[in-house]
Amino acid sequence: MNDASTDGRKGLLAAAAVGAATTIAGHALLGRLTGGRFGDADEYNTAKVTVSGPIRRNQGRPSPLSGPGGATADDVVEQIEAADEDEDVEALLVELNTPGGEVVPSDDIRRAAAEFDGPTVAYATDLCASGGYWIASGCDELWARDASLVGSIGVVGSRPNAKGLADKLGISYEQFTAGEYKDAGVPLKEIEEDEREYLQGIIDGYYEQFVETVSEGRDMDPEEIRDTEARVYLGEDAAEMGLVDDLGTEDDVEDRLADLLGAEPEVREFTPERGLAERLGIGAERVAFAAGSGVSDAFVDDGGDIDVEFR
Repeated sequence: MNDASTDGRKGLLAAAAVGAATTIAGHALLGRLTGGRFGDADEYNTAKVTVSGPIRRNQGRPSPLSGPGGATADDVVEQIEAADEDEDVEALLVELNTPGGEVVPSDDIRRAAAEFDGPTVAYATDLCASGGYWIASGCDELWARDASLVGSIGVVGSRPNAKGLADKLGISYEQFTAGEYKDAGVPLKEIEEDEREYLQGIIDGYYEQFVETVSEGRDMDPEEIRDTEARVYLGEDAAEMGLVDDLGTEDDVEDRLADLLGAEPEVREFTPERGLAERLGIGAERVAFAAGSGVSDAFVDDGGDIDVEFR
């Protein structure tokens, strides 16, 4: 057999191998993008929902740079309600990795978890702060890791002051309103003391509501909560203070769910419903980004530095 014929057969075999690998990878990708809807559904008795990133009502389409997660508050509420309506689901696991976010969307998720018919366990991974802790207070138990950051039971409101910049640019502010505080907090004018007191009163009202919510949900004295002064605590310290029920890994949490259910927990992750076209589109973007990341990583020297950020 001549060399050309041999090379041709090798080329066909290589093409066939690549084609088979591509088909397998394509099926796997399709299965992930469609939530496994084309495969046989596994048995499950526990629903898992994830609150990841800032808690917002809307935050637009997921970015391929941010990866999975980052569901909006409405998405998470829908997932919890779907789990509650699912006859196979007996328990709810809420995984939290969030710095907090908007007040009312956080409360929507907390209410959905509190209304779930069955045991509810919240699990803090890296960060469970502010609105994330608000959500956790609606669950029966809160678990965390030793190195998790937990707490930040407080409220922040901000107002940019662009008056100086406006003066430099020759921009003046003039607005016609009915009602003394209708334009309170507008950044193009200096804030008056009575306006500051008015806006601070709103923040204080939210804070009192936060303290009351945590006090009832966690069965804690309100003064103990106020004494935290909105600090965050490492998981071990949070557990000693009663902000966390217990410490452990997700395996430990599943052991606890087994005790609550009286059976081995079979966990199914409930994710936002998206159309096939959107799933494929997001998947394609992530594959493209991952490919580019793989190339660029070859030119990056990992110096081993550890970056710690508060956002």
